[in-house]
Amino acid sequence: MGKITAAEVNKLRKTTGAGMMDCKNALVEAEGDFEKAIEILRKKGQKVAAKRADRESSEGAAIAKVNEAHNKGVIISLNCETDFVAKNESFVSLANSLADLALNYDSKEAFLAADFNGLSVQEKLLEQTGVIGEKIEIGGFNLLTAPFVGSYIHAGNKIATLVGLSEAVDNAASVAKDVAMQAAAMNPVALNEKEVNQEVIDKEIEIAKDQLRQEGKPEAMLDKIAQGKLKRFFKDNTLVNQDFIKDSKMSVADYVKSESPNLEVTSFARVALG
Repeated sequence: MGKITAAEVNKLRKTTGAGMMDCKNALVEAEGDFEKAIEILRKKGQKVAAKRADRESSEGAAIAKVNEAHNKGVIISLNCETDFVAKNESFVSLANSLADLALNYDSKEAFLAADFNGLSVQEKLLEQTGVIGEKIEIGGFNLLTAPFVGSYIHAGNKIATLVGLSEAVDNAASVAKDVAMQAAAMNPVALNEKEVNQEVIDKEIEIAKDQLRQEGKPEAMLDKIAQGKLKRFFKDNTLVNQDFIKDSKMSVADYVKSESPNLEVTSFARVALG
């Protein structure tokens, strides 16, 4: 075997993202065989992943992307263990590249099996686990389609949102961004009252009744008063009924219609980390 050159080490580093010494050691072990060196680094990632399988990966980067036609969007979260790694420029760059790729797939499973520079996405995650030394995985994977889709990523990549609108009106981009910011800030449980899970409704009614009993309200009045409290819950926790954060005198639905009379919010997605 000839001497491993700095150029070969640098090429492997650029391909895998691994550190210089890890790349050099892999090339030495592979006796200069580039593909074998990549496999060595990948196996290292598998070993690290096995050791850290039970670790929490609640940090990372949540990235929202929308296609050129603005009728499809995706949010992925590239998860890691520490905020230090989550803020690393190369980690965020990888998350953005993976989100671009995710736009082409309709399921998390298909995305993880997709080709990413010669490796599957899942293999790339294992490789990066070995490079970084932390558990790296795809957490959130949310797709959204609509006549117009807009997105918002909160500072620090901790929250990403998508919003679907019923029409691609002239000012759809600004309206969608405003509503996406609302979803990021206010964390609604559903789009509207019809989409609230029945288990959530039942729980809210039971909580309201318990509070009313503690206040000494008659049992015969509990259902009626609890329904009133449920309406308040819908207003505070469903996206279109919430007070608009930029003008609390109107709801989100009212704001959207003020921008275009027939415009409606049809869907949203939200992924949060940390």
